[in-house]
Amino acid sequence: MSSSQPTPAALAREIEELRYQLEEAQELIHAIRTGAVDALAVQSAEGPRIFTLQGADHGYRTLIEQMSEGALLLSEDATVLYCNAALASLLGRPLGEVMGSAFGAFVPSAFADYWAGLVLKGWQGKSRGELPLQTTAGALVPLSVSMNVLAFNNMPTLAVIVTDLSAQREITTIRAQVAEQNALLDRKTAELKREEAARLAGEQAAAEASRLLEGIPQIAWTANPRGDITYLNRRWFDYVGWENATGPDHGWSAHLHPDDVAATARQWQQCLGRGAAFEVEYRFRNRAGDYRWMLGRALPSRNEQDDIIQWIGTCTDIHEQKLALERIDYGQRQLRENNAQLTRVNVDLDNFIYTASHDLKAPISNIEGLLLALLDELPPATVHTEPVQPLLDLMQDSVNRFKRTIEHLTDVSKLQKEHGHPTAPVDVAAVVEDVRLDLGPLIQAAGARLEVDVQAAPTVSFSEKNLRSVVFNLLSNALKYRAPGRAPLVRLRTWPEGEGIMLAVQDNGLGLDTASEHKLFGMFQRFHDHVEGSGIGLYMVKKMVENAGGRIAVRSELGVGSTFSIYFTR
Repeated sequence: MSSSQPTPAALAREIEELRYQLEEAQELIHAIRTGAVDALAVQSAEGPRIFTLQGADHGYRTLIEQMSEGALLLSEDATVLYCNAALASLLGRPLGEVMGSAFGAFVPSAFADYWAGLVLKGWQGKSRGELPLQTTAGALVPLSVSMNVLAFNNMPTLAVIVTDLSAQREITTIRAQVAEQNALLDRKTAELKREEAARLAGEQAAAEASRLLEGIPQIAWTANPRGDITYLNRRWFDYVGWENATGPDHGWSAHLHPDDVAATARQWQQCLGRGAAFEVEYRFRNRAGDYRWMLGRALPSRNEQDDIIQWIGTCTDIHEQKLALERIDYGQRQLRENNAQLTRVNVDLDNFIYTASHDLKAPISNIEGLLLALLDELPPATVHTEPVQPLLDLMQDSVNRFKRTIEHLTDVSKLQKEHGHPTAPVDVAAVVEDVRLDLGPLIQAAGARLEVDVQAAPTVSFSEKNLRSVVFNLLSNALKYRAPGRAPLVRLRTWPEGEGIMLAVQDNGLGLDTASEHKLFGMFQRFHDHVEGSGIGLYMVKKMVENAGGRIAVRSELGVGSTFSIYFTR
């Protein structure tokens, strides 16, 4: 069924209402155009919307317009519904350009997220923050914004108050400059006070130092922080003579030896720069015109702030010590020269021993060959006759002794070059047992008793070959030089001694007198002719021990026996 058609009367009323609304709109538009009513047209999804300030809000508007801060109302999409002239002035834009525009257009892109956060928080209640806005010229103006939700024309709006921070920052800068100037003035004042206090403290310290320094026997002096002499005690004037102590430094520079001026000045300046202790040896001329060596020392005196207020120094006469040191240096140079000469002599001796032993082997071999040829040529009956046989035996013994001497000389030459021979821990008991087996016939023939105790130090750091030679020489000597009338008793023992190991061989043999002990370790030294020997064994023992960093000593008593003590380093 079709809808009923409106009656003419209803249409007439509807037309009348529409005419009335049109007249009201025309009047409003006219009022807006003439400025009688403040209003803003905002484009929305439903079409243009008109926002007006009611007459009751006119007083508030007048107040807002008089404010120096910027004020605006934002819609939910951040459109500027209203703003005062102060805000437009801050942005450098016409008022009509600001109203109706999106306020985010004035926010720099770097602060867009921050602005969105402030707006969101403002719609939730209240928010406050700081950000710059961009003017027409592109300049950034630092602003403080404060937001709150208000009702405008029966719809919620966000009221924003904008405060320019430029003036505040200028005031803050001025205040900072004033504070800096005041702080600088305070520092200058404090520095002047410190300098005055330092001056007074320096004067007091100088007076106290003068009283103390007058009582010491050395020349004493003080200097200011720049290094200028400010005081010299009476010893200086006694040394150079009162009549010679002239000038600002009382003759200090005039009496310093010319050769010591540059080095002393350089050292003094370095100590002044670092605040370090000063020490130098220099010469000063006394009143008699003689230069004497002095040891100069000085230390800085500091105040509570660790600033140097003065230097206090002394000059101590070291002339005799200096001359003594020069004599010692001369003696050491002479010793080094003698050692060098001795080294050259030793090298020459080694070369001579090597050459002699090498060159003598051929003649001895020839003599021995001739002797054997002579034996072959002589008839057997002649060889065994009384005059011939003893002579041949003597000749052969002489050849054999000569060969052994050459061998010993060769051994000595080798021994001279054994410095730095590699060492290793050596089992002492094993070496002694090996030597005991070699000396077995001699031990048995002499009826000797050998006692060995090496449990306290079973090993020594030494060359095994050399240790065997040392033990063999000491034990064989103890057996060869036994005392007649009593059975030989030989004791060998080891024990720790300080940082090393001590090995001792004690016998009850013939012994030596005190006069012979210091010759015992010389080359070719022999004190008992009834036993065959070359007199080189103990010399080689001493050399082997000393080459390894050890030492050997003997304690002997004639008719009682001897004790040889060897110290091995670890």
